[in-house]
Amino acid sequence: MQTIKVLFLDRDGTINQDTGSYIFTREQLILIDRADEAIALAKSAGFRIVIVTNQAGIARGIATVEQIEEVNRYLNELLVPRNAGYDRCYYCPYHPEYPHPVYDRFMDFRKPATGMVERAIDEFLAEGLVVDRSASFFVGDKTLDVECGLRAGLRPVLVRTGHNEEALCLQRNIIPEFVADDLYKAVTEYILASA
Repeated sequence: MQTIKVLFLDRDGTINQDTGSYIFTREQLILIDRADEAIALAKSAGFRIVIVTNQAGIARGIATVEQIEEVNRYLNELLVPRNAGYDRCYYCPYHPEYPHPVYDRFMDFRKPATGMVERAIDEFLAEGLVVDRSASFFVGDKTLDVECGLRAGLRPVLVRTGHNEEALCLQRNIIPEFVADDLYKAVTEYILASA
């Protein structure tokens, strides 16, 4: 068994710009400045990269599974040339206000629930890789990302891009280890310095 460290990343608002609506076409996906560079630096420091993203637009009928998977593939196409491709990518199609016979079983995957993180850890384990949670980080732009990281025993970092819910985190007493202006600063100023 080999021990690994993982950088869990939210997608919209953390890696790519949050447009304020669901992103389900290639054209809508625009990387945040230096996000690819940040991921490349984390990878070269030995982190596995796992994306965990709520995509309730599927349950709401706004986007299809195929569209979301295509956007995720396109994201990797943008990242790979910069040596920033992800190792795994998980998305949750469920939304509590839009019941759906197919998607309701993913209830425990919707952040802040930890289903996507636990599945990633289980799938790494099946390959003989043990995730060291104490050396692994969760970066996102929302309170629910910080809460998911805390619940999963990871080290949560909040970025001010996307929704920037710094005030909401404090209000709800869901406190990240570090707050950074963006993913690049999260990686260079904190994650690599702490790893």
